[in-house]
Amino acid sequence: MLISEEPLSIRVENAPYAVVMRTPGDERFLAAGFCLAEGLVDRVEDFAALGYCEQMDPNVIAVSLTPQRREEVSDILARRGYISQTSCGICGKELVKDLIQNMIPSTDTARIDLEALLGRINDDRMQDYQDLYRKTGSAHGAVLFSRDMAVMGLGEDVGRHNALDKAIGHAMLENKLSRTIMAVLSSRVSYELVQKCARAQISTIVSMSRPTALATDLSRKMNMTLACISKEGDLLIFCGQERLIKSR
Repeated sequence: MLISEEPLSIRVENAPYAVVMRTPGDERFLAAGFCLAEGLVDRVEDFAALGYCEQMDPNVIAVSLTPQRREEVSDILARRGYISQTSCGICGKELVKDLIQNMIPSTDTARIDLEALLGRINDDRMQDYQDLYRKTGSAHGAVLFSRDMAVMGLGEDVGRHNALDKAIGHAMLENKLSRTIMAVLSSRVSYELVQKCARAQISTIVSMSRPTALATDLSRKMNMTLACISKEGDLLIFCGQERLIKSR
């Protein structure tokens, strides 16, 4: 079985905003997470409406903001190109400047028990949260956890950015994002994924492969914890070690 990939048009305030290639399914979650990463919304209450277009086309999602939020983000709505993915066409200093201006460093002081974390990941593994991966062998996955290791959101997609947007949107639309402190990702971590987690106020990221240098630098600037699982099953911590503790 081969994984599907189709374009999704995200329209904001009756105007085209972005087109992303994604695996069909969970379009509302994807759009919600995408809008949060873009800075179009800060919380679920900023949406006036979020759903399929009037023709119920599954490849078009329509987003409406509250009048107050629309005024607050008028500069974002007016810009060309979006900032939450590498395909945006923005590069270098302008990109990094836009990213940092759109984020607030984490103030989260929650601690995560290393034994509980490794036990949860090593026992269940990412594949246990990934139906698409088991069927196709080619899907990225993102799982969001609370401090007590309860699942707050899930996302799978051909694109790693989309998988995280779906997971964040899932938690957001079900009012679980405020309880989310950690994202576990099947992919490597690039700066875009750090940016998405920072916008969602998720302070800890654990991946299945090593992050990029820019992702690590951005994590430090945002006072986040960034780690990955080694081939031996140990945890390699790149920054924010203070959040990961041994209970004994």
